[in-house]
Amino acid sequence: MPAFAKRMSQVRRSFIREILKVTADPSIISFAGGLPKPDLFPTGPMADAAARVLAENGAAALQYSVTEGEPALREWIAARYKTKKGMDIDPANVLITNGSQQSLDLLGKVFLDPGDVVAVELPGYIGAIQAFSVFEPAFAGVPLTPAGPDIDRLTDVLVGQKAKMFYAVPNFQNPSGLTYSLEARRAVAEVLRVSDAVFVEDDPYGELRFFGEPQPPVSAFLTGDAYMLGTFSKIAAPGLRLGWIVANKESLPKLVTAKQASDLHCSTFVQRVLIDYLAHNDLDAHIATIRKVYGEQRDLMVSRIKAEFPAEVVCTEPEGGMFLWVTLPEGCSAFALFDLCIKEKVAFVPGGPFFVDGGGAREMRLNFSNAEPERIAEGIARMGRAIKKLLAQTSCAAVA
Repeated sequence: MPAFAKRMSQVRRSFIREILKVTADPSIISFAGGLPKPDLFPTGPMADAAARVLAENGAAALQYSVTEGEPALREWIAARYKTKKGMDIDPANVLITNGSQQSLDLLGKVFLDPGDVVAVELPGYIGAIQAFSVFEPAFAGVPLTPAGPDIDRLTDVLVGQKAKMFYAVPNFQNPSGLTYSLEARRAVAEVLRVSDAVFVEDDPYGELRFFGEPQPPVSAFLTGDAYMLGTFSKIAAPGLRLGWIVANKESLPKLVTAKQASDLHCSTFVQRVLIDYLAHNDLDAHIATIRKVYGEQRDLMVSRIKAEFPAEVVCTEPEGGMFLWVTLPEGCSAFALFDLCIKEKVAFVPGGPFFVDGGGAREMRLNFSNAEPERIAEGIARMGRAIKKLLAQTSCAAVA
């Protein structure tokens, strides 16, 4: 038996990735994975961009590049912060990463020592919990309310427990779909200002708003140690594996060094293909198409849940993003429901893995972005039957 590093005993396998093995069966309707809809990927324009890159500057596109990322891509990202959020970002403070997941890994390498307290949302993003677990922190959960995090608990963790880091997804949070209100964003910023915590603001879904008014980043109210993460996975294609960190000039060299130790730099070719795609296509028009399709699928899933699920079952109705969060009645187990649903040929993610405090027993996440309308309707009907069976078999509240 190999002598594995002790840190690996703290890192759980991705529960969602394990579920995806089950849902490889095409007869199973899956609401489990957080997958974009592949029909919406810009395959034709990307093919054109790849051909132009190889024809016009192929040798350079296939060569090593700088760790920080292609300058044109960093400039594009900085310009978009100005256009969309009114924020002045220096392109020199943008680091291109292999998706947001590498951003989390790099931030963990640079800032976390064993035993450091890391504040995460309850429920929180599984990928972040897994990425930070490698560095052996002590997680402290901060419950979410419909408007944002519990500010009293956040204050206790960041100020009282002197947490080293707070990781948050303020827009259409994964898994809950919740969005911080403007008041909550200001309150979070106020707590961060009186703490020494590093703030990591992840925003993979922010451009996928179906209705309502966009809110400024929490980082817009801060001048301290804040790091904004973004990705092209949800607005272009996840297979590009391109994301970014906006960091300050003091921290960026450390992040660059950590990235050099991991992979030297992101794919030169993929970065240049994306740059060419962005130069020759209207990304906002493409995002508008994604919003329309996802918004319709969200509305359908919510309406079918109201029609098919017992009245005691509650779900969020997010203004954007890719997920709904469903809560079963007291006494119900989402894991028990998962087993019944697999028998009905439908899958979801039970809530437990999203909690660092052992919670989430009766909650579950549903993805609405990667399913055709007819499969959404059929899948929710199957789930409804399974929930009614669960209620009949257990001590859950009686069916209304």
